[in-house]
Amino acid sequence: MKRADRLIELVQLMRGDRLTRAEDLAERLQVSVRTVYRDMDTLMASGIPIEGTRGLGYSITAQITLPPLNLTKTELEALHLGMSIVGEAADDELKEAAASLSAKIDAVLPEDRQAAPTGWGFAIYPFADAAKGFQFMPNIRSAIRSRQKLDLLYKTLESETLPRTVRPLQLEYWGRVWTVTVWCEMRDDFEVLRVDRIEKLSILPQLFVDEPGKTLADFNDPT
Repeated sequence: MKRADRLIELVQLMRGDRLTRAEDLAERLQVSVRTVYRDMDTLMASGIPIEGTRGLGYSITAQITLPPLNLTKTELEALHLGMSIVGEAADDELKEAAASLSAKIDAVLPEDRQAAPTGWGFAIYPFADAAKGFQFMPNIRSAIRSRQKLDLLYKTLESETLPRTVRPLQLEYWGRVWTVTVWCEMRDDFEVLRVDRIEKLSILPQLFVDEPGKTLADFNDPT
């Protein structure tokens, strides 16, 4: 697993208020405890709101939110698509401006998205990679609103391309990376999929209704 992928996976594993031991994280990610310590140092130095110490455990302690008077979800998506183009430009001054703007946007995010502050994602995730998934964002948003299932092909971290039939529940933003939280019909479990790893997507005519154990509330509060 690439280090960038491992860092976002660490953030996902620490969702919630509970402390997570480095030993448990190392076992889940199949790396050494020392590697987890180094990754935690990187995340905290980048501004991720993590509390904890070696030997006790770690947790993410805060979220940064954007007041609703500033940007709509669609406007935020358009802004990041523009930054993805500028971030790949040959003009160093424009690249620097994109990085500065990225840090400012990362400091305040929409109310319904999780966020990592201070532009950490700009350094970890190239804009070109993040932009790959923007073509699917309108259909994902539409399916969430209309409560329609999605049929998609997803490229895993192991570079396998696998089919998925999912119930889309929520889009989230993690500093240059958008994810969609879903209930996977094939795995009978929740998944958090990176939008930039979706290779093909279509909206199915099937609608879904809330079922116990399969809702966003169940995902956010598994207890």
